[in-house]
Amino acid sequence: MILYTELCKELGIKYPIIQAPMAGGITTPELVAAVSNAGGLGVLAAGYLTPEVMRMEIRNIKQLTERPFAVNIFKAELAETDSRTAEVQGKYASFYEALAIHPGTGDFSSADYSKEQFQVLMEEEVPVVSTTFGLLSQEEYTAAKRNNQKVITMITNINEAKQAEKAGADIIVAQGSDAGGHRGTFQVADTDGSLVGTMSLVPQVADAVELPVVAAGGIMDGRGLAASMVLGAAGVQLGTRFLHAAESGTDEAYKQALLEADEDSTTITKSFSGRPARAVKNEFTKLHSENNIKPLKYPVQNNVTGEIRKAAKKQGNKEYLSLWSGQGIRMVKEGQSAEEIIKDIMEQAARIIYR
Repeated sequence: MILYTELCKELGIKYPIIQAPMAGGITTPELVAAVSNAGGLGVLAAGYLTPEVMRMEIRNIKQLTERPFAVNIFKAELAETDSRTAEVQGKYASFYEALAIHPGTGDFSSADYSKEQFQVLMEEEVPVVSTTFGLLSQEEYTAAKRNNQKVITMITNINEAKQAEKAGADIIVAQGSDAGGHRGTFQVADTDGSLVGTMSLVPQVADAVELPVVAAGGIMDGRGLAASMVLGAAGVQLGTRFLHAAESGTDEAYKQALLEADEDSTTITKSFSGRPARAVKNEFTKLHSENNIKPLKYPVQNNVTGEIRKAAKKQGNKEYLSLWSGQGIRMVKEGQSAEEIIKDIMEQAARIIYR
């Protein structure tokens, strides 16, 4: 069952499997540690965490595993305000009414903790640093290398891959359009970002850079791992498969929505955060698409919709949740631990590759 690749050697892991960073409380310390203990690379999604909470989560992970793990941070430009906030809130009137809440007030801005978060990563000597939405600064890359930390960067096209390699990344995650959750595209402007499919993106990235390439997007089992390796990847990153893991923090309404969905149920939407992401369609995404509502700038949109999503989560109402999911959604399995998921993937991949 051993499929030891360049990725395994680079990260000090047994199997070429990375658990994707999934922000919003899904990547609990228990999930991260369980993945790492099972031979993969667990990843804490720290994009929305304050430096203090992030440090606490890292220390909790260290109590649960001695294996390598990663922490993912966002490297995106943050808008402080958006003059259309009240206008967009007005379009959500029916949502507020359905959930029996009132729209919040304020500028809905977010503090940029990325520099402080990086400092925590240095101080806590986290083995692997992962970034989404952009690159570390040159000073940060230098500091990470001096601290013997590996850096993983998520990209969605060849240009971004070359930028990451030149900047100093050690590993590149090639995120295809099949992937659930936020697109890792560096520049989104008023577009949905790069939307190249995983099976088309991976071999082109593998040809374009000298670094180990990790395939991400729509990969759910050993068949996806085997196919990705044939295309030139040194491993895979999976998110959706771990949403039902016993150790995940996925709430029940979210889990049920995944089980009821199929391969046609997801869409790329900017409705929840202002950045493009793949999610299961519901009343929230439907309102945006049918009425052509232009979302607010990131992260203002994320903070405005946050109060709606928080209430929906509390009430178990899937119609107003951000149900991030990849296109391999039919292959979600219930009731497995992270260890069982990794074992299943590796055994199936080994059967295919060594057959």
